[in-house]
Amino acid sequence: MNGSNMANTSPSVKSKEDQGLSGHDEKENPFAEYMWMENEEDFNRQVEEELQEQDFVDRCFQEMLDEEDQDWFIPSRDLPQAMGQLQQQLNGLSVSEGHDSEDILSKSNLNPDAKEFIPGEKY
Repeated sequence: MNGSNMANTSPSVKSKEDQGLSGHDEKENPFAEYMWMENEEDFNRQVEEELQEQDFVDRCFQEMLDEEDQDWFIPSRDLPQAMGQLQQQLNGLSVSEGHDSEDILSKSNLNPDAKEFIPGEKY
């Protein structure tokens, strides 16, 4: 709402000093305390616009929070249930120290003299 609209919608209620200077006393006008109701429709419209603005801001803020939540990785939400089972199985695995490292090397098909593999590098 811009300033020009605000100026047009503000109620024009005179203070007691202004009423005294203009010659109108509250005792002369029995409805003086209800004069604010003269612009009640404008006031109601202004309050309704403020409520709509606040509702709009709240919806935008909630939408921003929802978008932020989608950007974050949350395993319980983003991974399928099967992944949870795999994670449990992986947690249950352990390295056994019962095997002799020489036994593993003797069964290996790898070339111990081969160059180290570096991704993206051509040999």
